[in-house]
Amino acid sequence: MDESHLIEHRLSSRELFKGDLLHAFHDTVSLPDGTTASREYVVHPGAVMIVPLLTGPDGELQVVLERQFRYPIGRVMIEFPAGKLDAGEASQLCAERELLEETGYTAQQWALAGRLHPVISYSTEFIDIWFARGLSAGERQLDQGEFLDVFTATPEQLLQWCCDGSVTDAKTLTAALWLQNVLSGAWSLTWQAVAGVDIAG
Repeated sequence: MDESHLIEHRLSSRELFKGDLLHAFHDTVSLPDGTTASREYVVHPGAVMIVPLLTGPDGELQVVLERQFRYPIGRVMIEFPAGKLDAGEASQLCAERELLEETGYTAQQWALAGRLHPVISYSTEFIDIWFARGLSAGERQLDQGEFLDVFTATPEQLLQWCCDGSVTDAKTLTAALWLQNVLSGAWSLTWQAVAGVDIAG
């Protein structure tokens, strides 16, 4: 498919801000009709999100979730565990690290579901969506200054919270869609052990 009539080309770039996490730029671009426009955006190193699957005390499927205060919007959010990629860090290793640090769980099996771009209008950020199962509980290793509650819910409860507005976090809404389709059999996952060996399931 020819997309050349949609492409913008950078003419110049100016750094606006460089912080510990975010790096902002102001670019001048050439539009497809030959005119110019300004684009402001944030460069982000990328992140992972984990959908941890757990068998509850009555044998029912549960997911591990978090409650965390998000300062920019001033409220406590329900989210799946997630975190930023360190420089040079592989996506699955980041997912394993973040799951352990935030929840205390380790997983025997992992599946990469896909990738989402949460704010395409002003950020380069991407989030890799990982599913994890075969969980074993352990001690959390929260970063200094990090405060969050870990809890479990059934997929039905999560979907209801998405429906009634209790969950508004974009990545968690996307993960809920993915979870719903996986559980219905509409979408499949390729599970691997931690060492990267394919397994049945």
